[in-house]
Amino acid sequence: MMKDPLVQELLYEVINEEEEGSINIIECLIEGKVTDEEIAEYTELRLNIVRRVLYKLYDAGLASYKRSKDPETQWYTYTWKFETERVEEMIKRKHDEIVSNLKSILEYEENNMFFVCKTSDCRCTFDEASENGFICPKCDGEMEFVDNVPIIEQIKEELHLYDGHEVDFGAENS
Repeated sequence: MMKDPLVQELLYEVINEEEEGSINIIECLIEGKVTDEEIAEYTELRLNIVRRVLYKLYDAGLASYKRSKDPETQWYTYTWKFETERVEEMIKRKHDEIVSNLKSILEYEENNMFFVCKTSDCRCTFDEASENGFICPKCDGEMEFVDNVPIIEQIKEELHLYDGHEVDFGAENS
């Protein structure tokens, strides 16, 4: 699961790439190291760093914990669990949002003709350009028709990539 680029992207968004040892902490959690102390010991990271990453995962709904009190020491122990199902849900939701946005952009591009000013790079639909007499609203330069077929093809390619990407959470989670 950790090798999937969509999973990595989601986790980097949640915990920030620069967070020291964050991927190692998540891998420990997935492998069954369940307390923050166990993770800190295994990764050789300071306990406060481990806890900071765990709480970021918790805040994002990607980890949960149970608190139990040691009857002898009266100290609390936090037992952590990585919520694999939530990762799947979040990636699916993000995937669906991206596909929906791409489809909206594609529809907009397919249903409009565009004009551009070579001086200011201002891009307008036919309606906007005709309202301004095909004069750029930014610099008063002349607006020229621009073929948006390459943009449409690029969006279709991106849609195809997203439609073809399956996240495999298979046996690694067992």
